[in-house]
Amino acid sequence: MNPQADNAKPIILIVDDTPMNIQVLSKMLNSTYDVRIATRGDKALEIARSKIQPDLILLDIMMPDLDGYEVCRVLKSDPKTASIPVIFVTAKSDVEDETKGFSLGAVDYITKPFHLPIVQARIQTHLLIRQQAKLLEEYAFLDPLTHIPNRRQFNNVFDEEWRRALRNREPLSLCMIDIDFFKGYNDTLGHGEGDHCLQQVASAISKSASRGGELVARYGGEEFIVLLPHGDEDAAYRSAENIRQSVEALQIVHPFSSASSVVTVSIGYATVRPADRTTNRENLAKRADDALYKAKQKGRNRIEKG
Repeated sequence: MNPQADNAKPIILIVDDTPMNIQVLSKMLNSTYDVRIATRGDKALEIARSKIQPDLILLDIMMPDLDGYEVCRVLKSDPKTASIPVIFVTAKSDVEDETKGFSLGAVDYITKPFHLPIVQARIQTHLLIRQQAKLLEEYAFLDPLTHIPNRRQFNNVFDEEWRRALRNREPLSLCMIDIDFFKGYNDTLGHGEGDHCLQQVASAISKSASRGGELVARYGGEEFIVLLPHGDEDAAYRSAENIRQSVEALQIVHPFSSASSVVTVSIGYATVRPADRTTNRENLAKRADDALYKAKQKGRNRIEKG
């Protein structure tokens, strides 16, 4: 995903070794888009792999060293750049050339001499398609009720952070969170009130887990999970206590809880250093889950270490 602001201009990368072509396209696009330029294939790949990636690439085929076909092949074989739409803009007009371009993953093929309104229309179309694809991807990783990451997103990030912690020999912590006696609340007050409660608790957890890099996700039902990259035991406990206090401070009346007169949470946390190779992700999650069970057994509205 492109980390630029929502109101920033879409970034168009023009890749062509002919100055006149670059000048014509840049003049047409500059007022609407943030235009980047590369006159070589290797430079185009460098820009495409940068932190702020282009939203679309206009790619010539005939270039020295790496031609456009090879640039497109490399882009589409790299997961970090595979989703960037590529439009070939080229003088090669044979059907075989066009077929080859599409087979490599290009979304469109424009032959020179081109008509500027056609180029503009096709750019707008493919940028819109990409924006819609991004939204669908985001929705796939969000819980529709609480609008925080779902379990699928958590699993993806957990995998990435585990590998990072293993490489850097850093600690990694998990907090497992359960709303106390939620079934009684939900069954008696109704699912509408239950959903509203889940939304409020999710918001409180998200605001409390404010350390850089922390991920809050809905794990399922009334369970939430917090992943703390670089987080040692002390950091995990502080985060857990902040969350516990924040949920209690919501003062959501809970007539069916023996732990408190308001909605509360029980939390289990665990910390490992993946570099010692004596544990794995599943073991870390089990330790946090076992600690959560211990917190519930000891009366709820409390924190236990696994």
